[in-house]
Amino acid sequence: MRVVYNSFNGRYSDSPRAVYEAVTRRGAAQDAVWLVDREFASTFPADVATVPIYTDAAVEALESADLVVSNGHLEMAWIKKPGATYVQMWHGTPLKRIHADALGGPPGLLEHLSLDVDRWDVLLSPNPYSTETMRRAFRWSGEILETGYPRNDILRSAQAGEVRERLRRKLHIEDGRTAVLYTPTWRDDAFWDESPDRGALALDVERFTADLGDDHVLLARLHYKITGMMRGVDHPAVVDVSAYPDVADLYLAADALVTDYSSTMFDFAVTGKPELFYAYDLDRYRDQLRGFYFDLSVDPPGPLSTTTEALIADIRRLPEVRAEHQQAYARFQDKFCPLDDGHATDRFLERFFGASSSGSPRPATPDSAKLPWQRRRVERVTRGDDPVVAKPI
Repeated sequence: MRVVYNSFNGRYSDSPRAVYEAVTRRGAAQDAVWLVDREFASTFPADVATVPIYTDAAVEALESADLVVSNGHLEMAWIKKPGATYVQMWHGTPLKRIHADALGGPPGLLEHLSLDVDRWDVLLSPNPYSTETMRRAFRWSGEILETGYPRNDILRSAQAGEVRERLRRKLHIEDGRTAVLYTPTWRDDAFWDESPDRGALALDVERFTADLGDDHVLLARLHYKITGMMRGVDHPAVVDVSAYPDVADLYLAADALVTDYSSTMFDFAVTGKPELFYAYDLDRYRDQLRGFYFDLSVDPPGPLSTTTEALIADIRRLPEVRAEHQQAYARFQDKFCPLDDGHATDRFLERFFGASSSGSPRPATPDSAKLPWQRRRVERVTRGDDPVVAKPI
């Protein structure tokens, strides 16, 4: 079976990676190829077959595939061959309004992305809430497979502790240091306008470092759309883990999560570790920029802060934060994590490969565009000059 995998426009990560490696461990027959962004080529294992995304070779691979597995829109002009199956795994439980529900976006964007939705055969859902929400947002009347996300299986695995210790050693996080994972999402206006004045990290890193000291370390994980675009991440006190292939490993290595409106809040809740929300632009993001599906400020699983000072005060008292939000956290888990039992990959394989996964856990990570916003993206991926290659951590 010819299988084409894609994750975040050319990275080796997320649920597609979990599926690919599970199939590989089983020894099942798959003629597999990954779409790759040249900036992240070094994060792919040497034995993984790849073709550059947004090229004729990528189109040829997609059009010859029996099964296409992607966690986001494939923004290329290609024709699915008769009998092929395109599984859209998507990449997160939505708090932010998505696709047709989003408040704004460049002219032509929704119509362009909807061309890809028309190719889908199956949409994967991580939970009942997402099933209902994504069906409405994507105007989707086809099959929705409610399995949970394969990428989260590692969080429930017997190897979770080993992954945590290994990655903390690699990141030089000594025992006793509190690792805070910061996962801000992207702002639509700053991304599409490419304004240099809007590219600064909102969190005051200097204040974080001065107030919390060396016994805290900040791990910055930027949204894949803004990786490499934000000022402040290159601070000596920040460990930039944006290029690290799988965020699930980072959830295990961290002791607490700080986010704003990112879907990482739903996945991190599987770990049971404290969550804090740096919602400095809550009103603007909710009412003008994107919009929410529910009010995060009502019964949140952790405290909401609008200033770095207030956020730091909460980080200082993580045990109390956990206790104060214990019941709300449990309700959050019940609603958004009911399928995170460590067997989402098994359910996926049973559906598309006819058997469940087995064996050892996954190894450590060793068309011309017509619209301006799309042209910029394609040029970044396919430009002929030497790329700034993302080095694996």
